[in-house]
Amino acid sequence: MPSTAAAPRPTPMYGRWRRVTTQAERMRGSRGGFLAMALLVGAGTAAAAVLFRWLVATFTRVFTGHADYAAVPGAANPHVPGLGRWFVVLAPVVAGLLYGPLVHRFAREARGHGVPEVMYAVARNGGRIKPQVAGVKALASALCIGGGGSVGREGPIVQIGSALGSTIGRVVRVTEPRMRVLVACGAAGGIAATFNAPLAGVFFAMELILADFTAQSFGLVVLSAVTSSAIGRAVLGDEPFLALPAFTVQHPSEYLLFAVLGVVAGGAGVAFTKILYRVEDVCDAVWRGPEWARPAVGGLLLGLVLLVLPQMYGVGYPVLGDAIDGRYAIAFLLLLLVGKMLATSLTIGIGGSGGVFAPSLFIGAMLGAAFGAVAHSVLPGVAGPVGAYGLIGMGAVFAGAARAPITAVIIMFELTSEYSIILPLMTAIVIATLVSHALSHDSVYTLKLRRRGVDLGAPAPESAAARTPVREVMRPLPRPVEGGTPLRDVAARLSGTSYGVLPLVDAAGGYHGVVTARAVSEALVDGRHEVEPAEMVTELPERVRVTDTLDRVLDALNQSGVGGMPILDEDGVDPVGWVTYRDALASMRARPPG
Repeated sequence: MPSTAAAPRPTPMYGRWRRVTTQAERMRGSRGGFLAMALLVGAGTAAAAVLFRWLVATFTRVFTGHADYAAVPGAANPHVPGLGRWFVVLAPVVAGLLYGPLVHRFAREARGHGVPEVMYAVARNGGRIKPQVAGVKALASALCIGGGGSVGREGPIVQIGSALGSTIGRVVRVTEPRMRVLVACGAAGGIAATFNAPLAGVFFAMELILADFTAQSFGLVVLSAVTSSAIGRAVLGDEPFLALPAFTVQHPSEYLLFAVLGVVAGGAGVAFTKILYRVEDVCDAVWRGPEWARPAVGGLLLGLVLLVLPQMYGVGYPVLGDAIDGRYAIAFLLLLLVGKMLATSLTIGIGGSGGVFAPSLFIGAMLGAAFGAVAHSVLPGVAGPVGAYGLIGMGAVFAGAARAPITAVIIMFELTSEYSIILPLMTAIVIATLVSHALSHDSVYTLKLRRRGVDLGAPAPESAAARTPVREVMRPLPRPVEGGTPLRDVAARLSGTSYGVLPLVDAAGGYHGVVTARAVSEALVDGRHEVEPAEMVTELPERVRVTDTLDRVLDALNQSGVGGMPILDEDGVDPVGWVTYRDALASMRARPPG
């Protein structure tokens, strides 16, 4: 007897792939899926922030033998007691030997402070960031900070969270507008988890990364920041990154002093920006060796700076706290201010990896504390405590450097939980921002991009897709599938196409949607041979009309996940043509950009 072959059964791997693909399509096209992605980005960024902080602490202990060397400046390393305090000369060199080749080989975007790269990715690259940036940035920045680099951990976690958001968006294949929002969600989650400041994370992402306050994007960024902050608090504790005393304004005439501080802080923010890039230019001009060796060789110079001023080792939060508490003389505060500008600029200039957020706060604390000490000695009956000026100086210098006044106000409020300081804080921050605008065209973030020929303030160049009418690209509509066609015949028709999708019409020729090869193959594998094509019609989330441009088609194809789609008439009812991914990409290659 002839044997009867058993019907093919789907393999477990195919079943898993089908479930994952189907879930990705649902997430890509629905609001609920977008919400779930924002939650996932927030949770993932919180986990990355916890891991990153652990890496920084671990490498700091390895290189110094202390939890935070800035808290014990000048102490010897118990691992190598024979070197005394001279070990700080070698620590940046060893760290550079490790992270220099890592960055050069796997992700050169991880060099520097990171936020400008995220801003560029959102504004000019559709939110696309290489997945490996997250891992390389975490390891390189942790090595750099642990090895003495005088930079912050906030910039790295912003880039790490943004890369995570971009990676999730690319896996699910979301549209570019949604990709940008996911990148902002990662940036907000990074700031929220690192500072234990969810509001500051939200406004940092909206003000600097997205520069957009639409209701939907704001809600999703808030959700991501809250998720990240809640997880961060559960793991790291519900404590602010810096314990600061509460301050109040005792005399109304102090507002004049706060206004003067705002003017000085705005100038200091611009000076920090100029010095940062001037030192980087000098390093570029002097260095002639391979880029991977630059952090190690330059680390020797950084080590000598740390030998003279060990308070510059790492982020420097303990030193910042001591300045706010009024434990330093005016001359030493000014020395620390200049030292931080030089040490941070040198760390970035030699190819280090770390942020400038915390250094700007550090500089502001030194400037504000020194200003407050002078004011207190000249006007003892008017000027308040020195710490109040240090606090306000932190926010004002950051605002002068980054041009993010809302973020500056919110983050200082979250750090102090003291509402009474809001009015003087707003006064100084607004004045510092105005002074910064008057003195310089760019912020500490945008100047890095302008030096590369990128002006984020200028309108983005119009893409070839935005200039191409869809009627110039579309081909004739393929013969549609009628509603009563047997499923095996539909499968045969689809197998003859290169894009795996055909339009579906009823008996009267009315358009209903599309039928995809994936939906038909799943029905056949499941044994549903008698089902009619009309029961598996796919309604495309976007209807493209013949009057639209090619960029609208590409967005619709990305959102729907199909390889081709019908182009409808001007009324959006009847199909008059057809466009595939291959058609769209071929047209874009044939047209020059700009």
